[in-house]
Amino acid sequence: MTVEVLNIGTELLLGSVQNTHAAWIARQIFPLGLRLARQTTVPDGPAIRDGVLEACGRAEVLFVTGGLGPTTDDITREVIAELLGRKLQPDPAIRAHIESRLAARGYQLVERMLRQTMVPEGAEVLPNPNGTAPGLYIPSVSQPSWATPHFFLMPGPPRELQPMFSDFVLPRLSTLAAGIEAKECRIYRVVGLGESAVEKLIGLELTENPALEVGYCARPNEVDFRLIGARETLDAVEPRVIQILGSNLVSAQGEGIEEWIVGELKRRGLTLTTAESCTGGLLADRVTDVPGASEVFHEGFVTYSNKAKSELLGVSADLIERHGAVSAEVAMAMAEGAKHGAQANFALSLTGIAGPGGGSAEKPVGLVHIALARPAAETLLLERCYPADRATFKQLATQAALDLLRRELLGF
Repeated sequence: MTVEVLNIGTELLLGSVQNTHAAWIARQIFPLGLRLARQTTVPDGPAIRDGVLEACGRAEVLFVTGGLGPTTDDITREVIAELLGRKLQPDPAIRAHIESRLAARGYQLVERMLRQTMVPEGAEVLPNPNGTAPGLYIPSVSQPSWATPHFFLMPGPPRELQPMFSDFVLPRLSTLAAGIEAKECRIYRVVGLGESAVEKLIGLELTENPALEVGYCARPNEVDFRLIGARETLDAVEPRVIQILGSNLVSAQGEGIEEWIVGELKRRGLTLTTAESCTGGLLADRVTDVPGASEVFHEGFVTYSNKAKSELLGVSADLIERHGAVSAEVAMAMAEGAKHGAQANFALSLTGIAGPGGGSAEKPVGLVHIALARPAAETLLLERCYPADRATFKQLATQAALDLLRRELLGF
């Protein structure tokens, strides 16, 4: 079944509003055996008609988002009613909902808002408890020259669209998708290997299996290796995937490296602290983005200046003077000082040169020293160079730090 999304809104194409609909909808429909074949975005106005006509030539299900409001640029329902040759009729129940909603908020009814009460003949109203614009479902009809898709018209704001989709669209989709074989998607999170290396190790081999769909999604120092197929097919190949990827495999459930670390620390009753300079707190942010991180992460240190390194972590000014703030010696002292100060089992530290300036021939832009202070063992050191923009540098540096801890925990 070919499924498409048509997003309507000039604000989406101006970049003033981020479009999140396709990603969210795709996740909801995948368990039904449905996949998005295409996403199209058009501005408000006459382009809506062209977008609908183009999609009608391909799609069996068409989700249309936006353009259902009360203002002059909201013409989705009018365009589709005209294309289908259906009259628009006022729905008293929608008007009652709008009036009740406005009264509860102390607003007056503006005549223009009643445009939202108009429903094409034969359409089902999809209630909107979170707004005034209802959704509409128009079942597929075979026309003399073409077959229309199943139309699902939904409001643009995610806070209105998502509850409507879950409560009223998915049940109808389940009926439409009855008999379609649902497949599983498994994502193997890999660190320390590029996508080409993953493909060479295991991807090309699995591509030869016609029952599998193989894909990759690369991020800084991280690759999602994706397999889609029937459960029994995935179960059969998974041991081979795990064996080949080895210690580079973070998770076979798409779990991020920080999620794995927090879970593993919790399981073992261990704690972690961080001491950051060049990454400005990103490492702590990544760890604390994981629900339940408070059980293992009690405090972190952002010591951007030399003074802070000395006062908060006990790094001696003489050590910084002799080796420089960006050095293995200072990274080690930062990790050990943080571990002692926070009374944690592990401490990760980073000090480096994020750029674009500040580098030298001896210490180039992108250089980072990472240290891991451990219980009852010498501190581990790692030196890397990531000559990239500041955001990418910080991502790569924190990824390397987390992977250092992950590999330590694997052998702990």
